Amino acid sequence: MRSRWSFKGVAKEIISTLFLFFIISMVVNYLRKPNVNEDIFTLKMTDIHNNSLVMDRYKNTPLVLHFWATWCPTCKLEASNIEKLSKKYNVISIAVSSGSNENIIDFMKEHNLSYIVVNDNSAILAKKFNIEAYPTTLIYDKNGKLNFAEVGYSTTLGLQSRILLSN
Repeated sequence: MRSRWSFKGVAKEIISTLFLFFIISMVVNYLRKPNVNEDIFTLKMTDIHNNSLVMDRYKNTPLVLHFWATWCPTCKLEASNIEKLSKKYNVISIAVSSGSNENIIDFMKEHNLSYIVVNDNSAILAKKFNIEAYPTTLIYDKNGKLNFAEVGYSTTLGLQSRILLSN
């Protein structure tokens, strides 16, 4: 008598379920994507170390804008993924309503993070980009067109795949 469960059958079910989850997640993210009409290359921003960010530098390459907060538990979980991503791709993170530059610098040191951070303590950039939930990750293509918006926790692999699709 043949076994009811085979390795091949279980693997097929797992792959089908993961694929379905991926598709549903993409649809949900598309529906939750903020309506952004901002030309990212004209933005004027300064990081937490008072360095001006020259946005023209990011032309002709994908760019990740990551909105997060020090008080957000999901953001803390995702921070190491953003750190890994920043080692290979252009990432600008925007800390929303997270206190002074010193508070954010302390947070970054405490969590061993080194990516670029802009302090949006008054949530001006978050409002400009219609960000309503944290973390929210916006992925732009090399021409500055918003290709993906990821709301909530994202894996490093998930973010990398979206960047590759933006090339």
